[in-house]
Amino acid sequence: MCCLLATLSVFGPRLAFLVYWLIPYGQIKIMAAFNGWLVPLLGLIFLPWTTFAYTMVFPVFGFDWFWLGIAFLADLAAIGASAARRKDAGFYRGP
Repeated sequence: MCCLLATLSVFGPRLAFLVYWLIPYGQIKIMAAFNGWLVPLLGLIFLPWTTFAYTMVFPVFGFDWFWLGIAFLADLAAIGASAARRKDAGFYRGP
């Protein structure tokens, strides 16, 4: 169960962004939000939740910054969890 949740947290926003990109309306909104392909690609590599949330709430006004903050915290949590796993893996001595 833990592996399933870890896989969904890593690939979930990237898969959702890809599906949204394949929808014709989504393509228009992504191009309007980012004006190119390099920034969304870098966003999907480094901050996928924030990139996906920014695309969903693109004309960002007022309360929309709250959702971007939550998405950024989700990205930081995923990065921190992966760093903690790598650190703990180094101390494992196994049988």
